[in-house]
Amino acid sequence: MFDRILVPVDGSEAADAALDHALAIAAAHSGTVHVLFVADTNRDSLTQIHGEVVDALEREGQRLVEATVERVSQRGVTVEGEVVQGDPAGTISGYAEQYAYDLVVMGTHGRSGLERYLLGSVTERVVRSSSVPVLTLRKDDTVTYPPERVLVPTDGSEDASVALGLGTDLVVDTAGTLHLLSVVEVGGLGIDVRSTIVDELDDAAGRTVEEAATTAREAGVADVVADHDVGTVWRTIVDYVEAEDIDLVVMGTHGRSGLERALLGSVTERVLRATPVPVLTTRRADEAE
Repeated sequence: MFDRILVPVDGSEAADAALDHALAIAAAHSGTVHVLFVADTNRDSLTQIHGEVVDALEREGQRLVEATVERVSQRGVTVEGEVVQGDPAGTISGYAEQYAYDLVVMGTHGRSGLERYLLGSVTERVVRSSSVPVLTLRKDDTVTYPPERVLVPTDGSEDASVALGLGTDLVVDTAGTLHLLSVVEVGGLGIDVRSTIVDELDDAAGRTVEEAATTAREAGVADVVADHDVGTVWRTIVDYVEAEDIDLVVMGTHGRSGLERALLGSVTERVLRATPVPVLTTRRADEAE
């Protein structure tokens, strides 16, 4: 399923955690890990050493990639490594698509108050632009592979359907439990939670998850849990992850437009920052930026 895995590295603890998880995935699927360092051309990194002008950032990347390749080789996983120059997010997304990777695994620091880390910013940009599925995790996330309980939030959109397909394939491959959740957004829409409209939308959400459950069962998933709720979408998803001891969330990066449903893409980044487990995001190829 995940034969070719791309892991961008930068020497941070979050990137190291992503690499460790990628190695577990590669081992489970007999896959190959490709380690990539992007020397950021937005930074002035040229310096002079012994009269020779060199790119210090590229040299640093070369040392990091060589050390990482050696470390991965010792784990018995097939590995390749490369240093390239460019804008980090765009280069990673383009590289993954150009060389037909099955999965990109990245660390993210998330957001704390007003603080925003560079890697977190790059990761979110890759999530928004990549046509290849992106698995994100933080260094302190609870990580289990293969995942026993996979959650796919769905709003019935095409991107959610793509996520359902990926989540279904993963659960079939690992014999886990597939959880499906559809949430009616009421926060910020000015809708009284006691209103008839909300009741109607909740009924529609129930039909959405039941249709998704039928699709998953027809694809071979033996254990499906379908649920729906009313609330703030991203918070409800995070609460569900914690309550049901979910190991992995699989999400589309866009969803339905219009006030009747929250745009799934608008909550994906919030889930990435708040959930205590890895998040696997995917999108339709025709939406790649």
